[in-house]
Amino acid sequence: MPGTGTRLAGPVRALMDDRDIQIRNHVYRRFVELGRAPTFAELEAELGDEVRPALCRLHDAHALVLEPDRTEIRMANPFSAVPTPYRVEAEGRSWYGNCAWDAFGIPAALHVDGHVSSACPDCGEPIEIDIRDERPFPDEHVFHVVVPAAHWWDDIVFT
Repeated sequence: MPGTGTRLAGPVRALMDDRDIQIRNHVYRRFVELGRAPTFAELEAELGDEVRPALCRLHDAHALVLEPDRTEIRMANPFSAVPTPYRVEAEGRSWYGNCAWDAFGIPAALHVDGHVSSACPDCGEPIEIDIRDERPFPDEHVFHVVVPAAHWWDDIVFT
């Protein structure tokens, strides 16, 4: 399960307490189970009134991404709460990845085989890749990141 047992260090960790991390882990569990982001209302019903401020702290710590109005979850990397060109199927369920890299991250995070469907952003040609035993088949594709890693969080949705 993504995030389970993860301990953050440094300034990011200082923004969150143990309850925030429990809430983050719950968000990931629900994302996996539902195939979509849990809503704030669902999380408040499951976890109580402290959810909204905790999600804002998690957003500020880059532990997940909220919509600009901070009323719902946009991303819990590698999962996207909105449809993207990167569809992932595994164990009878499906999700969207935020980008090609995250699409591969979903089966990796879940420790399962899967299938990624997308299209070439240049020519529109369909791209279908199976992930088996942590390896892509076929494996001739290239993933290119335009934004340098140091600037991903300048605009994480664009990145």
